[in-house]
Amino acid sequence: MGTDTVRTDEADEAAGRRREQRGWYFYDWACSVYSTSVLTVFLGPYLTEVAKSAADPDGYVHPLGIPVRAGSFFAYSVSLSVILAVVIMPLVGAAADRTGRKKPLLAATAYVGAAATAGMFFLDGDRYLLGGLLLIVANAAQSVAMMLYNSYLPQIAPPEERDAVSSRGWAFGYAAGSLVLVANLILFTAHDSFGISEGMAVRICLASAGLWWGAFTLIPLKRLRDRRRPAGESAGAEGATSPGLRQLAATVRDMRRHPLTLSFLLAYLVYNDGIQTVISQASVYGSEELDLEQSTLIVAVLLVQVLAVGGALGMGRLSRRYGAKRTILGSLVAWTLILAAGYFLPASAPLWFFVLASGIGLVLGGSQALSRSLFSHLVPPGKEAEYFAAYEMSDRGMSWLGPLLFGVTYQLTGSYRDAIISLVAFFVLGFALLTRVPVRRAINDAGNPVPDRI
Repeated sequence: MGTDTVRTDEADEAAGRRREQRGWYFYDWACSVYSTSVLTVFLGPYLTEVAKSAADPDGYVHPLGIPVRAGSFFAYSVSLSVILAVVIMPLVGAAADRTGRKKPLLAATAYVGAAATAGMFFLDGDRYLLGGLLLIVANAAQSVAMMLYNSYLPQIAPPEERDAVSSRGWAFGYAAGSLVLVANLILFTAHDSFGISEGMAVRICLASAGLWWGAFTLIPLKRLRDRRRPAGESAGAEGATSPGLRQLAATVRDMRRHPLTLSFLLAYLVYNDGIQTVISQASVYGSEELDLEQSTLIVAVLLVQVLAVGGALGMGRLSRRYGAKRTILGSLVAWTLILAAGYFLPASAPLWFFVLASGIGLVLGGSQALSRSLFSHLVPPGKEAEYFAAYEMSDRGMSWLGPLLFGVTYQLTGSYRDAIISLVAFFVLGFALLTRVPVRRAINDAGNPVPDRI
């Protein structure tokens, strides 16, 4: 009788865990359309045109009286959003861990971001300041919400399930990004058939991403549950009311007690900088060096999104056989080969650019998903949000060296081919750093159970 009761309890626990996991996947489904349709495809060119319409004869706009080239306004707005997120993330992460109330914080940040994105419908004429403000709010909110979302992973998936769960989350996100991007591209390219202007089509695409984000966030909010800290247990941080940068310093001091976790984070920072730079500069390389049309570049973005679904799931399966660390190391070798192939791509040859995009798609999702799941094993229990704040800042706030190297290489050589091949350094160094991380000992030192295969 006792054995039957235990089995029933275990079955109920497993069912509840699977329910939470399915809800968790849907936040990636909800918010990834922002990254794809808004940040990657539509907002940059559109906001730049809005800023140019408000510019003086010399091509400058003057937010708060500061002269800014209209063509740089979007980039500066993204940079300000990253700075804001870096200040807020450690503060929110510590508060989430201290109180155990992640879900209300996830709801607040997700709906602030979704509302700001939906508000981009009103971005027309010369309202560049409105566009910049909405971008800063949406991008910062998305970063903070993703940090909270990622911090659920160690709580909803036992060690042996974590790689697969993380991979499915990324796959859901890429699937949603692909689906919405297809709909947006139909509206954008056939706007005359719908009786609307191109600008109105873009504004509808931007706003629809916010509505999608907000609507599907209801699913994880319904299924995820908070786990309150036991009475009297300390979070070990300086407090949820510490200023953001002071809280970040406290988190870093705490991480020094886990040097192997820091070692992994350093390796991730390096190779992820390379990944993010390839993503952000591929369109520049395609248009400036390979003389490809904008329509070709948009189709390539869509191709990456579609194939990243299979790539994330496929690499998740590989990790079950070879372990997450070895699979990530293999992906870094693949990234290096992709860049080498990109260096030799012929100009004005869309087919070969699509082949390159296919390679990026197949390796992109798995690299990110398995990095997230591997890091989750290295986080001390009870500090998930706080440590994932540092992880998220590595993902979003520290990816500046790659674009700098890309830009400096182009400036010195005048060749985008030399600029793209220079990024190999990030994958080679990241590979070397990750190889030196003894992940089993790192997991054990963090106080977590070590999976059979890692």
